[in-house]
Amino acid sequence: MRAAMLTDNRAMRTTYNSATVRLYHLSDADGGGAATTLFYGPLSEAITIAEQQPQDMQDGLFLATDNDVVAYLDLIED
Repeated sequence: MRAAMLTDNRAMRTTYNSATVRLYHLSDADGGGAATTLFYGPLSEAITIAEQQPQDMQDGLFLATDNDVVAYLDLIED
């Protein structure tokens, strides 16, 4: 199991490493930006892929399950 705390100290829903997630990057480009899917599959693999991205890209990474969305950096915060 893996749980995360959001920045305002609310508990995120608990999920598990094999849960299917969408890892995507949300750009902040002029005109509203765009969401680009980087990976769709197990959470554990999505975390590995997210870790390999440059820091400036990690700022715009999000993980979505069928009922939740969390910013990657919020998920990995201690």
